[in-house]
Amino acid sequence: MLKLAMGPITYYWTRDAVFKFYETVAATPVEIVYLGETVCSRRHEVRLADWLDIAALLEAAGKEVVLSTQALIESSADLTTLRKITANGRFAVEANDMGAVHCLKNQLPFVAGPHLNIYNSPTLDLLAKHGAKRWVMPLEMGKDGLAQMQRNRPTAMETEVFAYGRMPLAFSSRCFTARHRNLPKDDCQFSCLDYQDGLLLQTRESQPFLILNGIQTQSSQVYNLLDSMAEMQALGVDVLRISPQSQHIEQVVESFDAVRHDRLSPDAAMQRMVEWMPAAACNGYWLGKPGLEYSARSM
Repeated sequence: MLKLAMGPITYYWTRDAVFKFYETVAATPVEIVYLGETVCSRRHEVRLADWLDIAALLEAAGKEVVLSTQALIESSADLTTLRKITANGRFAVEANDMGAVHCLKNQLPFVAGPHLNIYNSPTLDLLAKHGAKRWVMPLEMGKDGLAQMQRNRPTAMETEVFAYGRMPLAFSSRCFTARHRNLPKDDCQFSCLDYQDGLLLQTRESQPFLILNGIQTQSSQVYNLLDSMAEMQALGVDVLRISPQSQHIEQVVESFDAVRHDRLSPDAAMQRMVEWMPAAACNGYWLGKPGLEYSARSM
């Protein structure tokens, strides 16, 4: 049976909103929850001590808790936080850069996150030797590439696929949300708090294109592989990741849970999810096509 995971919150929410979100998640059927700030170290509404409190709450609810590290380390303060996370001594860690892998190497099993860009078997073998117990497929990899990786997957290594949410495409040392307001990054006035699901960037033809999320760029459309769940299971995928959004996350999780337990057909679930997604669906990368495309029932 496929497991469901809730990925880390990629946006900047208030402390109350974060705690309420995870109270909701605790009552959902997801088995794994990733916690922590993965985008910008200036986001201080929730600090490491708070994340550990949330982790304890979720652990008590029967969830497997994983602390995620930042994808782009830019300062000595970021490095100090990274070392505290990797040395927490209680919860598993998702490594999102090779610095985190170095801190975790042969210390305890860890998750090789999506930002490590694992595209070939030798890389996966190396991470397995360092102690990785699970890897997350890069967003741009399709089903054919995954099938090849699965044929050579190290023994006991689990595979996780980002199956729902706006795709994190790139990181930069510049803050695009602050720049939108003509503010410098070091005096951003925490502008990201005003955009609970990111800031939409449109083309000259007023078509949705990207989401600006501080130093991170996301897809404007929602990657949704719900109707490819059976295909992923046939490929030996172990975990499906759902990325947080500010509204309707319970309904999104319930749709995935209903399909994996055959309570609802993939087609019916996709039709229901239209009203709960913040934008149109896409699945192009999974099919080896441009990422913004969507093709129903890829099997």
